[in-house]
Amino acid sequence: MTKKEFLNAVSNGKIDILQIFLDTISVIDADYCVIGGLAVNAYAEPVVSLDLDIIIATKDIESVCEAASKHFKIQRFTHSINLSSSESDLRFQFQMDSRYQDFISRAKTHNVLGYDMKVADVKDVLKGKIWAYSDKKRRMSKRQKDLADIIRLIESFPSLSDQVPDSIRKKFE
Repeated sequence: MTKKEFLNAVSNGKIDILQIFLDTISVIDADYCVIGGLAVNAYAEPVVSLDLDIIIATKDIESVCEAASKHFKIQRFTHSINLSSSESDLRFQFQMDSRYQDFISRAKTHNVLGYDMKVADVKDVLKGKIWAYSDKKRRMSKRQKDLADIIRLIESFPSLSDQVPDSIRKKFE
């Protein structure tokens, strides 16, 4: 079983919805980068996630939504745009927080679970995970996953531990 087949099996994919999404943004030449747990997988031992957190360049958001609407159900919220499909349990979430926009310029293409995609730089992925963990409004289960992702990154890149605030670092040292 290939990595792509594995991800599609875990996400109950009737079709390869991630490849369809990546092809869609490629055709319209949208600028983007992956953040969140799937981005952590580019730098640490992979963990399965059914959420794909993405930053789309502000100038490209509407054209991506328009092109994606052929394959996805689109829901707009205050801080995100969510895409889903009845053909897969994989969910896409466009983060609308402007702090993430700078990540796009530093992103590089990585192969993650068999897919080539632009992934935020490891320092930016860590920064995003710190922001997510520090958000007290997030569910505790999500924050614990963010903490686990921070630990995964630090285990793979010990030199980045000084980027983690002491209040978080003391939870795993």
